[in-house]
Amino acid sequence: MNSPAAPASRTAPATAVAPASPAGLAVSDLDGTISRRGTLAPYVIRLLARHPWRWLRVLAVAPALAGYLRGRLDRGALKAKLLEKTLHGYGRAELAAWTARFVPSLTARGLRADALRTIEAHRRRGDRLILLSASPDLYVPAIGAQLGFDETLCTGLTWRRDSLDGGLATPNRRGEEKARCVLELKRRHPGLPLAAYANDAADLDHLAIADEPLLVCGSRSARRRAERAGIPTARWR
Repeated sequence: MNSPAAPASRTAPATAVAPASPAGLAVSDLDGTISRRGTLAPYVIRLLARHPWRWLRVLAVAPALAGYLRGRLDRGALKAKLLEKTLHGYGRAELAAWTARFVPSLTARGLRADALRTIEAHRRRGDRLILLSASPDLYVPAIGAQLGFDETLCTGLTWRRDSLDGGLATPNRRGEEKARCVLELKRRHPGLPLAAYANDAADLDHLAIADEPLLVCGSRSARRRAERAGIPTARWR
């Protein structure tokens, strides 16, 4: 499947609103699909770089990383430990201020032009734009707003009053959980065609549910699995 063609656009106004009756649904992953690389590590590393004395917190993630590599922790648990050990105790205002700096930097230089063209094409077609990401709600909703998405679904984090706790308030929006989210979207919008874009082998579950799926920039093994499942692939720039 070829993604819809449209003129290139860096970002769309955060105030963009979909028609009351959308023509369809366009669901896009963030990391590696719209963005060229993952977003969580740069978010955390650049924030810690502003406070060098907090770099020692990274060492506390080592046991969780070892557990993940040995198969004792899944990605959701590793993500929770990373955020708990590195960002625990940061206040809402401090993180909001950092997000306000991080997101414009990402959208200015870190996004795929083909992804932006596809988003704009769906917008012109009258589709409801939905950003579906396993990355956390520290910054994903801000990216969705910057790009003019109508709805954002991402991994929620827990807070203790106004300080970040770092635990997961929702399931990690990955793999089977993404597929559940897509099924829920189809239930909420019966009869509407659903296009989905993602880049990882773990995304094949929800891509298989879509009416117009596309695996973009996937690894060789992910492309092979997609081809066996009848899911088209593409290389976005």
